[in-house]
Amino acid sequence: MPRNPMLASLVGLTGNARASIWTEPLWGLSMMLVLPYASVFMLALGVRDEQIGLIATVSMVSQVGFGLLGGVITDKLGRRTTTAVFDLVAWSVPCLVWAFAQNFWWFLAAAVINGSWQVTQNSWDCLLVEDADRAEIPRLYSLVKVAGDCSAIFAPIAALLVSQYGLEPAVRILYLNAFVIMTGKIAILYRWSTETATGRVRLEQTRGVSTWRLLAQYRGVLGLILHSRGTIFSLALSAVVSAVALVNATFWQVAVSQHLGVPDPLLPFFPMVRSVLSVVLFFTLIPRLTHVINLRRPTLWGLAGYLAGQLLLVVIPANTGGPTAQTYALLGVCLLLDAFGAGILFMLTESLVALHVDRDERSRVMAIQRTCVMLAIAPFGWISGWLSSMDRTWPFLLTSALLVLGVVLAARFWVTTHHEEVAVA
Repeated sequence: MPRNPMLASLVGLTGNARASIWTEPLWGLSMMLVLPYASVFMLALGVRDEQIGLIATVSMVSQVGFGLLGGVITDKLGRRTTTAVFDLVAWSVPCLVWAFAQNFWWFLAAAVINGSWQVTQNSWDCLLVEDADRAEIPRLYSLVKVAGDCSAIFAPIAALLVSQYGLEPAVRILYLNAFVIMTGKIAILYRWSTETATGRVRLEQTRGVSTWRLLAQYRGVLGLILHSRGTIFSLALSAVVSAVALVNATFWQVAVSQHLGVPDPLLPFFPMVRSVLSVVLFFTLIPRLTHVINLRRPTLWGLAGYLAGQLLLVVIPANTGGPTAQTYALLGVCLLLDAFGAGILFMLTESLVALHVDRDERSRVMAIQRTCVMLAIAPFGWISGWLSSMDRTWPFLLTSALLVLGVVLAARFWVTTHHEEVAVA
């Protein structure tokens, strides 16, 4: 058995956790190849910064609707079937729309359809953790992040296509590739997973019960959330981190391309470097920082690192003659800080939400939780687009302010998790 705790967990995976995590690298062979170009592709087709921000907000609104239904759908269809069906709807279908997109309206339609990924995010999370030991949940989410980041080695494929065929044709090819790979990933996960124990119970309990009646029962589930200080705290922290991630996913590449003048073929190398750094950190530094009873201190470290990376991106001077060696060096530091901050916060915020959730009502509680988070962050797509239309660095002043808020939340309002209480005992 490997001595490194992350490697030991990876080798020791069984059941649904193994099926979920071992298929995750296929996400990188598909969507991660094209995401670095998503916003720049829209700009190339005449979509404006404000419209890109509006698309991000509409996507969030769509996710709110689907997220609210996610718990009911997951209970009615089961974790395994819901994941397969809504992965097809949320990813395979939009990939075809994006591949043939011509203007703003195509992207808007794809954003609405893609919003259904919140249903499968709920069911996939249940599939991942419901049969797992609670003490292993933080490590499972670490492995999920590592599995996604391992795809970074394929980024040169995207760069090669863009340099060979140009931005627009290459991105269309990448979206078609994403359609094929994602569809294969969905089939493999369905084949090698099984319904969870809690999922089988909920299937029986919801058999013959109408969707409207199940939705009405959300009132009782909402009470579970409102009476849990830990859940409310983890939701607030998750909303802050999710808002920052939304802005970065939409406008980081735009700032690097349009403000700093980085050539298009080089754009996928930045997420590649970030991912490689993230993987290295997850196998070295991050396990040492998070292998503690109280997760408050590593959360603060993650927020501080992420904040430093956002502020550094703002102060990198633009050069009308193109990026200099200093520009690339500073961007490298940004990537290192982002890899540490975003990586540790992804694992910790997901873990905090999962650790505070009521076990017997996991799917519905997590559906409401995600709906609350999405409602909170939905305006930030439009706001960041409006800021970017004035100055491409201003969205990152917004994210910096959000991370300062996150530091205040973690420093002053921390609530001990159930996992920590058990560990102390």
